[in-house]
Amino acid sequence: MEFIFEKMSEKHEISVMDIFNYYVENSFAAYPEEHLPYETYNLFLNMTRGYPAYVLKENDNDKVIGFCFLRAYNPLPAFKETAEVTYFFDPETTGKGIGKKALEKLEKEGKEMGIKHILANVSSKNENSIRFHLKNGFYESGRFKNVAVKNSETFDVVWLQKDL
Repeated sequence: MEFIFEKMSEKHEISVMDIFNYYVENSFAAYPEEHLPYETYNLFLNMTRGYPAYVLKENDNDKVIGFCFLRAYNPLPAFKETAEVTYFFDPETTGKGIGKKALEKLEKEGKEMGIKHILANVSSKNENSIRFHLKNGFYESGRFKNVAVKNSETFDVVWLQKDL
């Protein structure tokens, strides 16, 4: 699948939130239980300030098919070499290598800014994401058991880590 990366900006609010809300409503990949308003997108822009953040667009029609970003794991200077990764893709585009390319781009740019560790925070019910991360060089570095509930189902939060 051919696509391009474009810096995430205000103009991507609807596309990004529509993709995110698909996962809110249909999976455990996103933690909220209810559809989030479009204004929530401003939180994404604020938390990614100073970090690489992109939408992925199809080459042939300019359609946003996903988004990815790094953000601070913790704002204290002691954690400046550690970032948390987030990515969500149009469900019709998953399994086509897009996530791997997005991760590679974020890793490259993260290294250039001094990031040495990338963390991923994943629901234990999101087995596809756990497999994706393990396949791409992450290892499980922590698990908080039964700390989250969505739609009356309790699940673990799994932390995965990749050292760059």
